[in-house]
Amino acid sequence: MDLFSQNKTVPSSKPLAERMRPKTFHDFFGQEHLIGPEKILSPEMLKDHPPSLILWGPPGSGKTTLAHLIAGMTGWSFVFFSAVLSGVKEIRDMVAEARSRLQATGQKTLLFVDEIHRFNRSQQDAFLPHVEDGTIALLGATTENPSFSVNAPLLSRCQVVVLKPLDTDDIEAILKRTLKDAERGLGKINIRIEDAVLGEIAGMAEGDARRGLNLLEASVKLAPEVHRQKMVTEKEVLEAAQTRVLFYDKEGEEHYNTVSAFIKSMRGSDPDAAVYWLARMLEAGEDPLFIARRMIIFASEDVGNADPQALAVAVAAHDAFQTVGFPEGWIPLSHAVIYLAVAPKSNATYMAYKNALEAVKKKGSLPVPLHLRNAPTRLMKELGYGKEYLYPHSSPGKAGGQTYLPGELLQNRYYFPTESGFEKTIKERIEKRKKVPPEKG
Repeated sequence: MDLFSQNKTVPSSKPLAERMRPKTFHDFFGQEHLIGPEKILSPEMLKDHPPSLILWGPPGSGKTTLAHLIAGMTGWSFVFFSAVLSGVKEIRDMVAEARSRLQATGQKTLLFVDEIHRFNRSQQDAFLPHVEDGTIALLGATTENPSFSVNAPLLSRCQVVVLKPLDTDDIEAILKRTLKDAERGLGKINIRIEDAVLGEIAGMAEGDARRGLNLLEASVKLAPEVHRQKMVTEKEVLEAAQTRVLFYDKEGEEHYNTVSAFIKSMRGSDPDAAVYWLARMLEAGEDPLFIARRMIIFASEDVGNADPQALAVAVAAHDAFQTVGFPEGWIPLSHAVIYLAVAPKSNATYMAYKNALEAVKKKGSLPVPLHLRNAPTRLMKELGYGKEYLYPHSSPGKAGGQTYLPGELLQNRYYFPTESGFEKTIKERIEKRKKVPPEKG
C-alpha cells in the first residue's frame, strides 16, 4: 500500500464538520452581505493586502472557515493561534518567526486568533505594534461583542466584520452536499433520508452549521440498516438531538436558556433563584462581563426609576469585576444580583422610549417649537427663535405650565410612572407640575 492510499483514510478520522470545511468561496454558504464582488471579502479586497479583521459572529457561522479561505487566496503564511492555549510568550515567538520569514523570503504572515475575546489586555496589546508596522495581518474570531471584549487600540486598527447565523436553507444545502460528497462527506454510505427530516435537522441547528453536521452524523450512526441502506427518520434525529443537549448541559450549560432563567428570576424578585443561576453560569465558564452587562441592561429595563440606585450598583459591579477579577470577582456580582432581584420593579422608562419612538416613526421630523429654539444670531431672534421661552430657575412657578413638545404632540404622554418604589414620588412630581397654571414670558 503506497503513502497516498494510506492517507486516503485519514480524513474519515476527523469530525465531519472539519472534513466538510469549504475549500473555496464558491463552496461557502451564507454571509452574502460580506462575500462577493465589491464586498469586504471580495477577491480584489483580499488578494494583495488583506485588512486586519475581527470576525464577530455566533458559533458555526463560518469564522474559522473564512480565515482559511482568506489565507488561501493571499498565499501568505497562515498561523493559527488559540487564545485559550497561548499567551504573550507565544505571541512574541510567533512575531519573531513572522519577521524572519518576511526578511528571508518576503512572505507575509496572516495570523488567525481564535476566541480573541479570551485574551486579556496585555495579551491583546502585544499585537499592536506588529499589526501597525505590517509584520502581520490579524484575523480575530469572537462570539462576544468586540466593543466590550477587544481593546479599543486594537479595535481601531481592525475592521469589524459581523457574521450572521446561517439561514435554514443554507444549512440544508450544506447537509445535502455532505450526503453527496463521497470523498469528504457521507456519500459512500447508502443513506435514505426524506427532505422533511433533513429540514428538521437544519432547523434544530439554529444557524450553526457545525451543529447541523454533528446532528446529521449522529443521526446516521443511530439509523438502522435495512437492505444495506441506512434509514434516517425523525426518531433517530430526535434521539441524536437529545444526546447532544445532555452532553452540552454537562459540559458548559445551555447558554441562552440559563441566561433567560437568570434574568427572569431577577425580574420575578427571587434572590435565591437569581444567585443560583449566577453560580451555574460562572461555574460553567460563562464570561463574567457578559453577565455584568446583562445586569446593567436589567437595572434600567426592569428596575428603572423604581430604584434609580440600581443602575449605579450594576455598573459598579461590572467595574469591580474588571478591577478584582477571579477568584473573588464573583462577590460584587452576587452583591449586585441580589440587590437587583429584591429592588422594586418598573419598566416605565423602557416603555417611555418605546412610546416616544413610535411617535417619531409616525410623525417624522416635526419642527421644534419656536420658544425652544436656539437664537445665537440677530436674524434668528427676529424670526422669533427662543421668544417666550421661560427660564425655569427665574420663573415663580418654575415654568410648570410651559410646553416642550411639538404642537401636534401636546396631548401625548410616553412615560407612565408606576406606584413602585421611588417611581411613586416621580409620579407625584409630574402630577404636581401639571397643576401649575401656564405662565407668560
